[in-house]
Parts: sequence; structure tokens; C-alpha cells
Amino acid sequence: MSAVLVVKPGLLTTVQDLGRWGWQSRGVSVAGPMDPFAHRLANAIVGNARDRALLEITLIGPEIEFDDERVVAVAGARFELTLDGQPVAAEFPFSVRRGSRLRFGRRLAGARAYLSIQGGISVPPTLGSRSTHLGSRIGGVGGRALAAGDRLPLGESGSSRPHQAKSPGRRELPGGHARVRVLSGPDTQRFHSSALDRLQSAPYRIGRDSDRMGFRLEGPSIDHLLGADIISDVTPLGVLQVPASGQPMLLMADRQTTGGYARLATVISADIGLAGQLAPGDSISFAVCSRREAMGALIAEERLLMAVEDGQP
Repeated sequence: MSAVLVVKPGLLTTVQDLGRWGWQSRGVSVAGPMDPFAHRLANAIVGNARDRALLEITLIGPEIEFDDERVVAVAGARFELTLDGQPVAAEFPFSVRRGSRLRFGRRLAGARAYLSIQGGISVPPTLGSRSTHLGSRIGGVGGRALAAGDRLPLGESGSSRPHQAKSPGRRELPGGHARVRVLSGPDTQRFHSSALDRLQSAPYRIGRDSDRMGFRLEGPSIDHLLGADIISDVTPLGVLQVPASGQPMLLMADRQTTGGYARLATVISADIGLAGQLAPGDSISFAVCSRREAMGALIAEERLLMAVEDGQP
């Protein structure tokens, strides 16, 4: 079976598909990409189905060696990329041959890149998904980040049809700061009437102990009206929990399935990828929007991605 060799693993490189959906009622976290938009875009460029597994690369990129001819693409965070010493561009498909080495150099913007390989990464699935969940150590390669010497099996490339056109439009990546839109709730009634205004009043800094599970935010304190603790309830992707400290926590891909802190607001689906491109030490601002605006943003994003998947120039 064809495979790729991890020569250097980078800081935190994991196998991710769309996530382990359908098991949250059993306490199994979803995992999946921190930036779903970039994940799907990378797969679309090489002609993979959107649910194929690929590599999520965080802050410092890997060096990868290929053992057969494939079409490859990188989307998301911008890195200086070289293939056998020659520069290659992000968000374009490019071909590799047996023995080719792809190197990620200096990071230019964003925090997480997605490396898609024609045919997808074919590690054994766990509960229907190949996604790595670091906390429970399931999925991917032993539930852990990649290490030097790992060999990752690849799926058959014949069913994938690479798209030679670049993706339509290039999403602007955060330069250390992102403004994301949120919908209020689901526990808005448990907060002081000024809580949403307070949330929007100034940027929050992403704490150093933030990770794929969630971002600990440092900024304006949010006041509770009925106390911080609730009976444990669901924790959607992008929800803002507020513990008794008043400092929000933004829950991300590796979040737990339920939580016992009141939830003030939730980042809209179209903006969660922007949050996923932030790193500890960066800042984030929140803006409350309407459900109509949230739906319009999601439709626009979907149209862009479908155009790439359909091979439109």
C-alpha cells in the first residue's frame, strides 16, 4: 500500500477528517479540524471527497516524503513551502513523485494548515472516523500527534479527480487578531443584561494554556445573574462558556461533549475557521449578529466551496 513518511513531525501535526459525529451521547468527543473551511478546501483542490482524512499542521510544519505519484494541496495557514527545494504555492494542486519531499518553512499567517493528498490518509477508523482526539488518545496514529518515522497509508488515488483551477477567492487570514460573529445563547438569561455588550466591548487575549479543546480568554469580565453553574448540558463547537471567574472559554474541536458552565453565545459556523486560525497570544473580538446574517454567511461559504468541488474556475 502507498504511504507517506514523516521525516520531521512539526510542532503538532495530526490526522483529521470531518470528525467523530454521532457518539456524543456516549461521551465521545467529535474532534475534526479546527478550521473546517480550510480542511474542506484542501480536499476539494485535489479532488478528494470532503470527508477524506488529511493532516492538520499547527504553527511549525513537518517534512513529508512520498513513495508514489500523487496530487497534493495545502490550504489554511500560509507557510513557505518547498517541494524538493523548489517553491510551491498554497491553494494550488501540485504533483509529487516517488521520493519527493515537501517541507514547511517559515509561517507567514494563520496558525493551522491542511495538507491534503490525493486518495486521502487511510489509517484505520475508530468509531467511524480517522480523526485524532488527543485527550482520549483515539483515532489517527495511536491517538497522538505524528512523530518522526511514522508511515501513513494512503487510499486509492484513482477515484479522485484533481482540480487544476485555483480556489475562487482567497480568504484573508488573521494577522494575530480575528473578529468573529456570534449568536446569543443558549443561556443568555443567566447573565446580566449588559453581558453581550461587555463581550463586544474589547478584544480578548487567547491564553497560553489554550489548545484544540478550547481557548481560555483574558479580557472584559462577564457578570452572571443566576450563577455560573448549570446542570451539565451540550457543548456545541464554538460555544462560549463563562465560569465563575467571568473569563470566557471558547470551546473548539476537541471539546468535551457536555459542560456545567453557563453558555453566553456561540460563534457562527462561517466564522469558526477564523477562530481556528488563532494561536495562544493572539486576540479575538466578538460581534453579535442576527440569525439571518449567520445563515447568509454560511450560504456564501458553501457556494464558494461547492464551486471548487465542482471544478469551476
